[in-house]
Amino acid sequence: MLNRIDEEIHKCNICNDMVEKFPDAKTVSIGKDNKIVILGEAPANNGWRKSGIAWYDINHKLVPSGVVMQKLLDIVNIRLEDTYFLEAIKCYPKDRKYLNKCSNNCRNFLLKQLNTIKPKVILSLGDAATKTVLDIKYKKFSDVVGMKFELNGMTVIPIYHPSPISPKSYTGNVEIFEELKDMI
Repeated sequence: MLNRIDEEIHKCNICNDMVEKFPDAKTVSIGKDNKIVILGEAPANNGWRKSGIAWYDINHKLVPSGVVMQKLLDIVNIRLEDTYFLEAIKCYPKDRKYLNKCSNNCRNFLLKQLNTIKPKVILSLGDAATKTVLDIKYKKFSDVVGMKFELNGMTVIPIYHPSPISPKSYTGNVEIFEELKDMI
């Protein structure tokens, strides 16, 4: 089923003038355990779509955000490679000004993927991923970080992006992962 959704995504041309496509690339990185889906914003131009492995660069080296994410997952005794990974936006936006329009256009694909995987928990990384999956409004992202939202029987928890350049990438998420231990 996920392969069919990938085919639909590759045929989509709604955002063609706003994005760089990744022909024939997978739009989901499949883990060994579907308890957790990590939801990113959009594929990086030089990220996992080119390496073929989420959180790894083209030289198969764990990217800095992956190092932080693994450190957080260590709290719940899960390996990064065992989680599923999706992007809210399926193609690489040429400019950040296209994020909202692209996320609206990709939302149905995202929901199809999530309903197929049926994770217990979706960890949405940052503002754009959270707004896409939940379709909610809030003043500041920090207002919803760590909150639990229900989506078709799945729990969505917004977390700070694990980028090491963010001061909250690790420390702002530790308490969330401590609580996550009891959920999974």
